[in-house]
Amino acid sequence: MRSASTQTGRQNRSGETSDPAGFLSDVKTLRARARKHIEEGAVTDDYGMNAKAAVKILNDALATELVCTLRYRQHAFVAKGINSEPIAQEFLVHSNEELAHADLIAKRIVQLGGTPEFNPDRLATLSHAEYKTCDTLEVMIRENLVAERIAIESYREMVRYFAQHDPTTRTMLEGILAIEETHADELSDLLH
Repeated sequence: MRSASTQTGRQNRSGETSDPAGFLSDVKTLRARARKHIEEGAVTDDYGMNAKAAVKILNDALATELVCTLRYRQHAFVAKGINSEPIAQEFLVHSNEELAHADLIAKRIVQLGGTPEFNPDRLATLSHAEYKTCDTLEVMIRENLVAERIAIESYREMVRYFAQHDPTTRTMLEGILAIEETHADELSDLLH
């Protein structure tokens, strides 16, 4: 059976209840835990996941974003034809947004105590998407749409993986996912 102070909340020195729900740690305990492993930064004892596994997943996502950044950029510069200018501009916008995603992911990797993987020799092997050069606008659009669909599925899986144990990463991934879905819609519209 739970004690009366647990059922009704903890009482402070003046007799007031400090936590009516009975689930929050007292300030003294929070302060002690914060000092215990201070060198671990944002990763506290209650992180709830394996930080190394989280970093591995995020490095794969980082590689995907960097490969997509480069593919979109290359397509933006080599696109040619009567309708190429607005499509090339769209590719460049997508490239910049993919790079912003990469920056967010790299920052989160560091927060989790990892090292972001930027080694060009490893990016292609870690990336979920492929880097493909193309000869025509239609093929460029299709290849970028395929990559966006891969990213959408990957991010949905990651959101489910991080769901309850890492809300910070989950929220970041949900934001990226929303933009990837917008990219896919825009590319699909270009095909019609």
